[in-house]
Amino acid sequence: MELDPASRFPTVIVLASGRGERFRAAGGTGSKLQAALGASTVLGHTLAAVRASGLPWHLEDAGHPGMGDSIAAAVRATADAAGWLILPGDLPLVRPATLSAVARALAAPVRAAQPHYRGERGHPVGFAADCREALAALGGNQGAAPVLRALREAGAVAQVEVDDIGIVTDIDTPEALARAELLLKARLSAA
Repeated sequence: MELDPASRFPTVIVLASGRGERFRAAGGTGSKLQAALGASTVLGHTLAAVRASGLPWHLEDAGHPGMGDSIAAAVRATADAAGWLILPGDLPLVRPATLSAVARALAAPVRAAQPHYRGERGHPVGFAADCREALAALGGNQGAAPVLRALREAGAVAQVEVDDIGIVTDIDTPEALARAELLLKARLSAA
């Protein structure tokens, strides 16, 4: 299903401010977002999917101390957005169709939407525009988990089933990067 260009869509916030400490602690070198993956980088693949989705987007790479701080800064920078999809930059295999599916789910009377792959929750998590104040007030390393938890308890989160392993394939270790490389090769050979 295509997105209706006449309506307003949430902005994809690509989080790229992290220091990649877990990646380096696990033996990785350099920035995990700039690590080579196929013919591009981890972040390059993530941004390619975002661009292909056709959704508006914002790259938050200002080096904030925590994920909550990054989300808050990005929401404030895009304050008149119709909502937000929070996408960590280290999810290089997420599919454009998944981004579109989460965006469409926000059109329903829900305040948040989260993709699920084979029973596992993933990213991006979508938030409706009325979550602006709560998201803009975030700080620290928890990200949007407290906001999502409160919305889940209120029954205001849509579960979006997707056939996209990319929503749960984040790059926190060199082993995860090697696994993503194998998944990418399999995807490209199947295309």
